[in-house]
Amino acid sequence: MRGLTWALMAAKVEVGRTYQSQTRVEEWMTAEKAGNKGVDVLATPMLMQLIEEAAVQCLLPILSKDEVTLGSYVELTHLAPTPVGLIVRTEVEVIGVDGRRVNFAVTAFDEREKIAEGTHERYIIERSRFLKNLEEKQS
Repeated sequence: MRGLTWALMAAKVEVGRTYQSQTRVEEWMTAEKAGNKGVDVLATPMLMQLIEEAAVQCLLPILSKDEVTLGSYVELTHLAPTPVGLIVRTEVEVIGVDGRRVNFAVTAFDEREKIAEGTHERYIIERSRFLKNLEEKQS
């Protein structure tokens, strides 16, 4: 039955599905706040978080109540700095689906230029199975 479940799930995730979000860079999101003194620009880990959030939101409408996605891989080139106050637009596009694995092309822009590009991979899994595995690991 599990194979059938994954086949049905994969059928609803289509290559070409997109999502984009916009976020204003705030002081707490900077490299300075992450420990890189004197660098008041969007921190790379925060940029990765924006990308992950966009990928999650891209898939959320097509997940069942017992499905979640987990990130497994990110390849990101941070091309340009973004100062506090500018808006970052994050775009994700599904470029591949292999069973429960979903691959995205990712790009990010500030109000002036492209600031990042890369790929991101997520797996769609059963929430109950994930929680059971997590509980076993904690005991």
